[in-house]
Amino acid sequence: MVLDKYKKKGERKEEARGPLTSFAEFLLPRSPDLKKKLTLADIKKSPLKFLEQVVASTFFLSIGLWIITAVFFVQYEVWPVYFILPLILYPFIAFKYLMFYPDAMITKRQKSIDYDIVFAGRHLVIALKSGMPLFDSMVGLRRGYGEVSKEFDKIVENVTLGTPLSQALREVAQFNPSRHFVRVLMQISNALSSGADVGNSLEAVLSQIAEEQKIQLKEYGQKLTPIVMFFMVFGIILPSIGVVLLTVLFSVVSAGDKGFTSYILLLILAFISIVQFLFLGIVESSRPKYLI
Repeated sequence: MVLDKYKKKGERKEEARGPLTSFAEFLLPRSPDLKKKLTLADIKKSPLKFLEQVVASTFFLSIGLWIITAVFFVQYEVWPVYFILPLILYPFIAFKYLMFYPDAMITKRQKSIDYDIVFAGRHLVIALKSGMPLFDSMVGLRRGYGEVSKEFDKIVENVTLGTPLSQALREVAQFNPSRHFVRVLMQISNALSSGADVGNSLEAVLSQIAEEQKIQLKEYGQKLTPIVMFFMVFGIILPSIGVVLLTVLFSVVSAGDKGFTSYILLLILAFISIVQFLFLGIVESSRPKYLI
C-alpha cells in the first residue's frame, strides 16, 4: 500500500550493522515515539540509524568537552576528583541535547508550512474558482511555496500512483506537524466526501486560519515587552552599573591596591554575551512568521 511505502521511507534497505548498532538497539525501546518524530520531521533515516549517529556524536562531543575541562582543571590546579562530575554529566547532557534534534526540526518544519499555508490556500481557491479541476490545481502548488509545495508534491505523487485523492490527503495529513495544514487537507477531504463545494469550504477555513495568525502576532507583541525588560536589566543595566559599583567597592576596601583582573572582566564579558545570545534566540524562536 502507498501508506506503508510512505511510512517506511528511508527504511527500504536493510541497515548494515556497525560497531554502535548493539548499543543503539538497547536504546531504541526507550524512545518509542522516535519513529513518529522522524517522520514528522521529514528525516529520511530509520530510528536505529539515527540513534547510532546520536551515540557517535555524543561520544565525540563528550571527548571535546572533557579535553577543555581537563585543560581548565590543570591550568587552575583544581582537585582532580571534581573531574568525576563532568565525566558523568557531559555524555548525558550531550545525548539529551542531540535527541532534541527531531523536535527542533518538527518545529522548524511546522513554522515553514504555517508561513506559506494561507497564500498557498488562496492560490488553490483562485484556481478552483477559475474552473480548474482540483487535482490540476494541486499540481500548480508543487512549486513556489516551500514546505507546503513539498507536501502537495507528495499528494500528487500518491494520486499518480493510484491512490484516491481523498485517501492521499488523509495520509499526508497524518504525518504533517502543522495543524493549520492538516485542517486545510481535512477540509478538502471532507468536502470531496460530502460533495460540497471545495472552493467555498477552503475559503472559509483559510479565513479562520488567517484570523488565528493575526491573533498570534498580537500576542507576540504583548509577550515581547517583558522579554525586552529582562534584556535591559540583565544585559545592559546590571552589567554596566555592577562593574562601576564593584570597581568603587574594590578601590575603597583595598585602598586602590586591588581591582578587577583580566580574568574577572572576561567572565563578565562572557556573561553579557550569553545573555545577548539567549535574548536573540528567544526573540527569534518565539516570533510568528506568517504571510497573511
